[in-house]
Amino acid sequence: MTYILNAPLEQFNILLVSQIKILNFDLSLTNFFLMNVLTLLSFIIVIYFSSSNKNELKENTLYFCPNSWQKFIESISEATAQLVSDIIMVGNTKYFPLISVLFNFIFFSNLLGLIPYSFTVTSHLIITFTLSFSIFIGINITTVRKYKMKAFSLFLPANTSFILALLLVPIEFISYIAKPISLGVRLFINLMAGHSLLKVIMGFSWSMLVLENLVSFGLITPMIITVILFGLELGVALIQTYVFVILTCIYIQDAS
Repeated sequence: MTYILNAPLEQFNILLVSQIKILNFDLSLTNFFLMNVLTLLSFIIVIYFSSSNKNELKENTLYFCPNSWQKFIESISEATAQLVSDIIMVGNTKYFPLISVLFNFIFFSNLLGLIPYSFTVTSHLIITFTLSFSIFIGINITTVRKYKMKAFSLFLPANTSFILALLLVPIEFISYIAKPISLGVRLFINLMAGHSLLKVIMGFSWSMLVLENLVSFGLITPMIITVILFGLELGVALIQTYVFVILTCIYIQDAS
């Protein structure tokens, strides 16, 4: 059965692909689940085919020149490692695997979401909030284990009077809780808004180009605008990934 998008926001709908029920458990497959699996497989395939340490003679060598894909993966890893070392001052090496996996998952999810008729995983709050709150909870557990009860001094600035503390503690607590919410909402809003705009402009461009008269040749401008917007969305996919990772590193550094 062919599914036709009647509105731009329908591209974010979670659709049932295959219904599977075992006893009273619903294990049905959806496009949401399949895109998560596809993101993981895409990253694994790129890593596998670009990380060979063998030459053309199938012999192991230390002088094997990396291909373009391997250089791409290595550049991402180097940029992530540099970002972690620049922001996190104490024990930054142990956080590199977490930041690297987080960066690659969001980046590949954003890129796959740009494919026509695909599904943008990071345009759903359940994913962005899962990422942000899991990081937030992990940071708090690490902070409490390290500083014990002193960790709660974060909500009370030094040399604060009792009367002023009654006002500052709730404000600091609300601003602290707002960190994971803003982190997840920022990624969700930017991806959904950008993809919706791209879908609207692309639908308008296609409607203009299928006109059956000579006027359609003069309406190629919307298609050019679509190409430009697609390039901007590629930039947004990278920038939002970078912003999410930077804020995560900042939160980790604040808790260190």
